Order: sequence, then C-alpha cells, then structure tokens
Amino acid sequence: MGWKAAQKLIHHWKILRGDNVMIIRGKDKGEKGVIKRVIRSQNRVIVEGKNLVKKHIKQGQGHEGGIFSVEAPLHVSNVQVLDPVTGLPCKVGIRYLEDGSKVRVSRGIGASCSIIPRPEILKIRSTPRPSVAGPKDTPLEDVMERTYDPKAGKGMPDL
Repeated sequence: MGWKAAQKLIHHWKILRGDNVMIIRGKDKGEKGVIKRVIRSQNRVIVEGKNLVKKHIKQGQGHEGGIFSVEAPLHVSNVQVLDPVTGLPCKVGIRYLEDGSKVRVSRGIGASCSIIPRPEILKIRSTPRPSVAGPKDTPLEDVMERTYDPKAGKGMPDL
C-alpha cells in the first residue's frame, strides 16, 4: 500500500468529497458509501468504511501497536456517483443553467438527467476567514491611497 503516482492524471474531476457513490468493481462491488477523501495525485478516492485492509502498526512512543483495519484507496474508475432521483449509479455530465452557473447532472442509460447537488461538506471551511486585520496585513488607508494617475502620468517612474 505504498505511494504511487498516477500515469495519467485526471484534470477535470467530476467526483467530489462528500458524494454518494456505488463501488462497481472490486471486493466491495455493489456497496454504497460516501467519499471521505480524494487523492488527485494518484487518481484515487477513499470511500468511508469500504475497501478495508489490515495494517500492522509497530508500537511506538505514545501509541500502541497491533493490527488495525484501515480504508484503502480505490481507483476513481471503480466508483460511480449515485443518481439523486433513482438512486442508481450514473455518469456525471456538466451543464450550464440560464443564469450561467455550472452544475453537475446525471446522465447515461436509466439516468433521470437531474442536477447532482454539491455536497454540504464542501461548503464548510476548515479554517475560517480572518475577520480582524493581523500584524502583517496592509492598513486600509494605504490600500486606498492613489499612487498612480494614468491621465496625468503622475506616479510614473523615470525611465
């Protein structure tokens, strides 16, 4: 279970963390789960509670050793997103709405062509945005100060 880089990386990912998926190949074929982590450098995903393997961990300072079950990564081609209406696995397409926003839609044989919603877990930020200016932030007065006027040529360096 060592690290191996993908031969050909997927540039446009249609599967996101938090999506409901069905495993279509492997020892857990036919089981449903939620994507826990996406490993883009290896074209792999980790599905919560699926594809469990035994891992031997040596005892060290501050933790016990033993044999633990951990989730192993699956290749992204071995999972399919579930259609929100029918609950069956489907392919994912992209459409643009009238207002110009981009959405994912289900497509394929037996798909309902409905919009696949963006997972709620992606809307939660792991680190909140700072609301108070820190010591290294530029003061607002300096930001709003005008240093160059293109009409007058003021502020141009002499070349």
